[in-house]
Amino acid sequence: MKAVIYARYSSDNQREESIEGQLRECMEFADHTGVTVVASYIDRAFSAKTDNRPEFQRMIKDSYKHLFDAIIVWKLDRFARNRYDSAHYKNLLKKNGVKVISAKESISEGSEGILLEAMLEGMAEFYSAELSEKVIRGLTENALKCKVNGGQVPFGYIINAEQKLEPDKTTAPIVEEIFKMYLDGKRIKEIVDYLNAKKIRTKFDKPMSINIVQYMLSNRKYIGEFRYRDITIPDGIPALVDKSLFEAVQEQLQKNKKAPARHKAEDDYLLTTRLFCGKCGAFMVGESGTSRSKEVHHYYKCAKAKKHACDKKTVKKEWIEDFAVRKALEVLNDEELTSYLVDKIYSLQSEDNPRLPRLKEQLAETEKKIENILNVIEQGAVLPSVQKRLSELEERKNDVELAILQEEIKKPFLTKEQIAYAFEKFKKLDISTRESKQKLIDCFINAIYLYDDKVTFIFNYKNGTQTVSLDELSCSDYNCLGAPSVNSPNVLFRKKNVRAILLYGRV
Repeated sequence: MKAVIYARYSSDNQREESIEGQLRECMEFADHTGVTVVASYIDRAFSAKTDNRPEFQRMIKDSYKHLFDAIIVWKLDRFARNRYDSAHYKNLLKKNGVKVISAKESISEGSEGILLEAMLEGMAEFYSAELSEKVIRGLTENALKCKVNGGQVPFGYIINAEQKLEPDKTTAPIVEEIFKMYLDGKRIKEIVDYLNAKKIRTKFDKPMSINIVQYMLSNRKYIGEFRYRDITIPDGIPALVDKSLFEAVQEQLQKNKKAPARHKAEDDYLLTTRLFCGKCGAFMVGESGTSRSKEVHHYYKCAKAKKHACDKKTVKKEWIEDFAVRKALEVLNDEELTSYLVDKIYSLQSEDNPRLPRLKEQLAETEKKIENILNVIEQGAVLPSVQKRLSELEERKNDVELAILQEEIKKPFLTKEQIAYAFEKFKKLDISTRESKQKLIDCFINAIYLYDDKVTFIFNYKNGTQTVSLDELSCSDYNCLGAPSVNSPNVLFRKKNVRAILLYGRV
């Protein structure tokens, strides 16, 4: 029997249930019962009350490969503390020919074993629920006394002996200064630069950043408001900022949120590292400028043109980005192409990794040598040296087979339905948001080459190339504000030899 070990460590205070202890005792169980362990899956700081555990889910997916026959756990509560999840996943594993074995709980195969297993799972769920209630009750009591229940201590505060927040004499005045600077018209970037120039660091001794200062400006703890879950206690902690100042800053934040961006950030330009100059091949980088009417314009410019080494004209940011999103959607909405890509992605999962061919060659060579020795034995040559060599080869064969299993189990496995579902999720993206546009571009577009008379798109699969002549569009790339509304018939689009599409994140 071939098995894998699943070990889990939650945030509960544990001793013998530690990862190392679980692995050791599971290995001892496997050795005692003659089971070969081919891999292990470990989730650290994840509760079994939920099935949203990365290694747990990877193990369930790997069971579809039929590479192992059993899952060994220290105790059943390591597998799940929810009876529904336990039943659901055990039933799924059973269909894949895999059973769950407890190393420390002796459970028979008969009807008594079914009853005992159900009782153990029920007790584990009861323990988990009771522990959760006790923890929440204790934290709630702390919160009603305005005691800190963990989490990051806000800049400007320290924790005193009574586990309550109190002003830090060194950093508390800086908090009020930050609020006043912002209300006086300073941008967050300017405040960050000022703080870093003064060598003012975070609690973790790191430089200040835009995200940190932005969070500080909206943190209601600075006006003395203590919050935990649904508990809110005004004036529960010492205030560092006057309420009138805090509210004025909130109004200013809302105004600036609706105002046009006044800073140039690389992340604001969706085609950074993907847009190239068709004339010289250099990157086209994001630029911004303010007109006489104080209107801010954003565009892409050839990096060499900035040094007067190329005469490629600039292109408006909104137009080329919307055009790229539209082209990505065309690929996504091509049912024939996406169906083909699903099949290709699925088939690629079964291809060997670089180590597997050599391991399989070693296995074939070893099996051939074993066969030759067996032929010698059948002819009557039963010498001690022959038997010793046969034992060595059998052991070598087992090692190579185990190495092959371990290599195969490392590979992620997705069903066709899961891959198709990922494509469907892309179709439901809200393309009015910057994040959704960025996902589409990152996943489907490899590069864009911009010429004065055409645009060439290189998609994320082999021979996925499309060239669009700007003369065939309803407007040119220099005065359009949005994506063109006319499809180009002059398309160089191929669907042969598709390798894979780069899906965004994990399915």
